[in-house]
Amino acid sequence: MSALKGIRSLLDFIYLAAGILASLCLITILTLIVLQMLARWTGELFPGAPEYAGYAMAAASFLAFANALNKGSHIRVSLLLNALPEATRRWFEVWCFAIGTAVMWYFVWYGYRFVYWSWKFNDISQGQDKTPLWIPQSVMLLGAVILAIALTDNLLSVIVRGKHRITRELADQGGE
Repeated sequence: MSALKGIRSLLDFIYLAAGILASLCLITILTLIVLQMLARWTGELFPGAPEYAGYAMAAASFLAFANALNKGSHIRVSLLLNALPEATRRWFEVWCFAIGTAVMWYFVWYGYRFVYWSWKFNDISQGQDKTPLWIPQSVMLLGAVILAIALTDNLLSVIVRGKHRITRELADQGGE
């Protein structure tokens, strides 16, 4: 049983760490924008800033997905789910999580191939930065893997325990 608690703690840590990394990416975007503004005002050039901001935005989005899922920030059809009887709701949630999990692992598989071929062919960005594209694509893939793990985690939780692991914080419930 302690092994399961250890795995649970590790997964929760991974989801939280990915959320923190996503927030750091947002701070990076802000910093890049401010630096680019300062460079323009002083007549200097900051080549590649828009590209790096774009990479950080993609990283922030994908890294935040798993944490957002477990915090209840993704859009769910709760109105429909709450209207269903308990047994029906459980099977509906199993079906939804199974579809989501399958789609995400499919995305991960092709995302991996995408990153691999970008690395193999030394694909670089077309902007001034000339960044090897496998680097920002790898961060996107990491976020996709973490989301696929989170969906698998919730699917197994619904199958075994009868309920998912999605929680809503009290601050998020103020508008309901």
